Amino acid sequence: MSLSVKLQMRQSQSLVMTPQLMQSIRLLQFNHAELHQFIEQEVERNPLLELVGEGREPDTGERSEPRAPEPAPAAQTASERMTESLDSDYENVYQDDHGAARPDAPELAASWKSMPGASGRSVGEGVDVDEFAATPLTLRDHVTEQISFAFAKATERAIAHDLADHLDPAGYFAGEACEIALRLGVGVERVESVLSRMRQFEPAGIFARSLSECLAIQLERKDRLDPAMAALLDHLDLLARRDFQSLGRICRVDEEDLLQMLAEIRALDPKPGTRFDTTSSEIIVPDVIVRRAADGGWLVELNPDTLPRVLVNQTYCAKVSEKLPKTGEGRDFLNECLQTANWLTRSLDQRARTIVKVASEIVKRQDAFFLHGVDHLRPLNLKAVAEAIGMHESTVSRVTSNKFMLTPRGVFELKYFFTVSIGSASDDGETHSAESVRHRIRTLIDQEEAHAVLSDDDLVDLLKKGGIGIARRTVAKYREAMSIPSSVQRRREKRARAKLAVG
Repeated sequence: MSLSVKLQMRQSQSLVMTPQLMQSIRLLQFNHAELHQFIEQEVERNPLLELVGEGREPDTGERSEPRAPEPAPAAQTASERMTESLDSDYENVYQDDHGAARPDAPELAASWKSMPGASGRSVGEGVDVDEFAATPLTLRDHVTEQISFAFAKATERAIAHDLADHLDPAGYFAGEACEIALRLGVGVERVESVLSRMRQFEPAGIFARSLSECLAIQLERKDRLDPAMAALLDHLDLLARRDFQSLGRICRVDEEDLLQMLAEIRALDPKPGTRFDTTSSEIIVPDVIVRRAADGGWLVELNPDTLPRVLVNQTYCAKVSEKLPKTGEGRDFLNECLQTANWLTRSLDQRARTIVKVASEIVKRQDAFFLHGVDHLRPLNLKAVAEAIGMHESTVSRVTSNKFMLTPRGVFELKYFFTVSIGSASDDGETHSAESVRHRIRTLIDQEEAHAVLSDDDLVDLLKKGGIGIARRTVAKYREAMSIPSSVQRRREKRARAKLAVG
């Protein structure tokens, strides 16, 4: 056996993730908001990119030709020549009706109007107050205003402001009086006294430590916190379980009084601080629009509002290229910008084609859903769609993430149409999607009467008669996932509502 050194050539194939390939994958996964943000950043970095749309027009390339300054007339004054030599851009200065510069806020109107050239005009004239949007009032701002009127001493106001820092978004007090007293160097009794006074603030229920205390404060304001109601608040766990019989025995009231007490509880606000929530709900903009075609089929197209138009400014590129040397940093930068711009436009076009291809296959396979509703939603997985359009499952998964489809039946996320398969009750029957089974369970429960509440076993039997073979534990899992109480709790609640409606 001998050891020797040899040179061998071996040919193999491997997938290399280049930076551009990785970026293309990211583009495919972006929703329309993230895509617009990414494109705007690329437009800022790349002078060859032009974003067309939303009131913008493509650049003609004239910006690359700087204009030479015209010779100044002989009669021009020295001050005028100095003004022209300054780099001033008056397009960013707002003008009022008389051409005078306007202040940035009404509070600055007095000082602004006192400047030269503004004499003779009244203070605040020309300022439209409606143009300045009011800041939404937050819970902390609302509490701070009440602190100023409720406490005269500076020490108490300092304690109150510290307590206000421990309010959660729902309006509950989440701090510890002992820790606050130790940090501020005051007695615990004084902190508790300030906290007790702050529980009288509006809205009623803020600064409570628990749900029962929050409801008690609101009932006390209405003079309805009697011993029976206090006992009910101490046993909210029984109310959550709909154990009305035990509640009536603990509160020592009959069924009619208990129903009236429950009606009062429902009228209270369990989270009084949320009324000051300034977070706005995100509006879903569909990426794909599905509408009925003239031939009875379905027309799938991209939403033009979510499809950015990015162009490569070839005119500007050509003019700059003429003035650059054949080699150098300037030439390398221009080539890199041109390569990046061409790659981005191709990637966006490929992204749009892929989304349409995946959406069209989904519509094709879920045709019964668009015609008849959720009950006819068919089982579907990523592999089936990927094999049909000749793509990888990961690509289909990225396309369906955070993408929405506008249909005649509403707006749905693309992933909504992918559900697991539930077997049929018979061997030769059709399979059912999990989403359609959940919809049938919800429909059966909504249609039940107070005297005939369906148990999980009853639901299994009814689904089996409908051709759906499903186990009892699966029914219970779907029911709990939809936040539907058990049959015992539903029976108690439906009977209570029926008696309350009669009363």
